[in-house]
Amino acid sequence: MDMNFNKQQMGVVFEEVANYFSLLCEPTRLKILYAVCNGERTVGDIVAQIESTQANVSRQINMLYRAKILARRKEGTQVYYWIHDEKTMELCKSVCGRVSEEVIGHTQTTKRRTATTNQRKSV
Repeated sequence: MDMNFNKQQMGVVFEEVANYFSLLCEPTRLKILYAVCNGERTVGDIVAQIESTQANVSRQINMLYRAKILARRKEGTQVYYWIHDEKTMELCKSVCGRVSEEVIGHTQTTKRRTATTNQRKSV
């Protein structure tokens, strides 16, 4: 980050960063990004993969499209979406990878504790 910004400019930057992260804080949007991370998909494909309603998926896709995170093309009656902003995808993969490691580690620790507790009870 360029530290030569004045306080007003930094205020604007931080406001935009907060807006950007608020766009990514909705789980359905993250599921949509995951659905299209390996190539373009139709809305119907995305709906089926993330098990949500078409109306909700369309609304969330539109927000990602307006933010220029997704791109789209129309072919006949089908609309295909794909990742337009690779940096956003890299960020999501990094954060999701870190969190999933924590979740898996927590799950494994919990299983070990449960197994140990069960062993003590059976003795």
